[in-house]
Amino acid sequence: MQLQRTIKSFIHLGDQSGYIAECLEISVVTQGETLDEVVKNLQEAIALHLEGEDLAEFGLVDDPSVLVTFELQPSYAEA
Repeated sequence: MQLQRTIKSFIHLGDQSGYIAECLEISVVTQGETLDEVVKNLQEAIALHLEGEDLAEFGLVDDPSVLVTFELQPSYAEA
């Protein structure tokens, strides 16, 4: 089995407000009011989730990077 070098995550608008970040390979979900806050929270949540774990059990290399995809709503100029 080849180990993954990246943890893929997806950030989208929350139902009420702010943003929600979800990882695809590991069970991590977090939120924040701003994009900066949700990215910081995502980094912390991933670190806590993987702390003391054997990353190979998750299919990951020892020092994986995080790939973030944002879903943005288009903003249209009003006439």
